[in-house]
Amino acid sequence: MARIESDREDLIAEATGLIRRAEWRVPFQLDLVVAGFKRNGGWSIYWGADPVYQFDADGRLRRAFAHGSLWRTQGTTLARLQRERTETESSLIRQDFAEGELTTFLAEVRQHLATLLNSLDCDTAQLLRQVPGDADVTAELKAALRSVINHEIALAPAIPGKK
Repeated sequence: MARIESDREDLIAEATGLIRRAEWRVPFQLDLVVAGFKRNGGWSIYWGADPVYQFDADGRLRRAFAHGSLWRTQGTTLARLQRERTETESSLIRQDFAEGELTTFLAEVRQHLATLLNSLDCDTAQLLRQVPGDADVTAELKAALRSVINHEIALAPAIPGKK
């Protein structure tokens, strides 16, 4: 884990793990929105540096970065991972969501996704760039968004921790 983090300056150039990715200017959003798909079918959406949502190939939420905190699936809930640093090391302190907090958070995720889908459907989101140039990332993202918001947002299986 990096000792010092920084915001990405150009996600389209830097997010090479997303083999198909695009960037949009979305009405009423200060930051550009970047979304992309991994080789394994997983996908991610970035509203600037915060929020960020990462889904697995089945559309289940794996990770999020929201409200300045990193969240990771535990299978049945999300855990906040807060960095604690000393001069010599960096560690993550885990705090699981309570049931009501999880419901509220997932409703917020759904609202972000639905708002983006609406902008894409109404052609009010302006596609700025995409990689590769001949991909139809917009259509792929719309299908992924519909798949997630048309059901209760599911959490991916727990991400294994370090052994």
